[in-house]
Amino acid sequence: MKQDMEQCVRCLDDKYVNLEQTHCLERAVSFLAFEEPLGIALGSIALSFSAFTILVLFTFIKYKDTPIVKANNLPLSYILLISLALCFLCSLLFIGHPNQATCILQQITFGVFFTVAVSTVLAKTITVVMAFKLTTPGRRMRGMLISGGPNLVIPICTLIQVVLCGIWLVTSPPFIDRDIQSEHGKTVIICNKGSTIAFHVVLGYLGSLALGSFTVAFLARKLPDRFNEAKFLTFSMMVFCSVWITFVPVYHSTRGKFLVVVEVFSILASSAGLLGCIFVPKCYFCQTRFNYYTEVQR
Repeated sequence: MKQDMEQCVRCLDDKYVNLEQTHCLERAVSFLAFEEPLGIALGSIALSFSAFTILVLFTFIKYKDTPIVKANNLPLSYILLISLALCFLCSLLFIGHPNQATCILQQITFGVFFTVAVSTVLAKTITVVMAFKLTTPGRRMRGMLISGGPNLVIPICTLIQVVLCGIWLVTSPPFIDRDIQSEHGKTVIICNKGSTIAFHVVLGYLGSLALGSFTVAFLARKLPDRFNEAKFLTFSMMVFCSVWITFVPVYHSTRGKFLVVVEVFSILASSAGLLGCIFVPKCYFCQTRFNYYTEVQR
């Protein structure tokens, strides 16, 4: 309130009252900027992990003729690595001054890229189970495995997520919002989800895919160890699910631009979990095996 001897006037939303309650002061605009330390740190982490993912992709291309790489379904590995690189990069949309375009792209890219990544993990898990469990499969099942039937999981699951995101955009799309309650004397510019129900439906669908991948991989964890990545897939999905299960209560208890920080951190942590648990051990084995064969040939 602006107070003097005659009357008391409420300050407008873009202003706040000083301590003496005699003047209305302009609110400073606040958002997660690239220039501030937190924005620099998160942006640098996103770019570093994205570059590391591309490096892993080139490593797989370089050692594509080694048995361990051949046994891990190269097309699915390439799709997963590319989608993870895009997942890291999509976190950059959450940093900087929000506008209508970035508010929409944040949720669409997040939902679609992560769905591609998780559905690829599900396809890899199904392929592993079929390859090891079905030691004497019928002609139809063998044909599905050879023709890449499990790979159809990726476009089907992604299409469902695209439809859900489309319904979200048509009914209640995200928009720019201003929060004047979180920080004193500041107007925090954030992206409002529009429909919280749609946001949780998209997140819930992603979680159901992750839970399905985890369940299938967990059941296959005791398969023969030779070239079996079920254990890596199980642990990666456990990390992924743990991050997003933790995200929900933390997200709803956070306000202001730190709400954006929580979402960016969850994107980076879950993507790094998939990358580290699935691909880092393979890169290590590829390098050690390559060095071993090189020494033998000498």
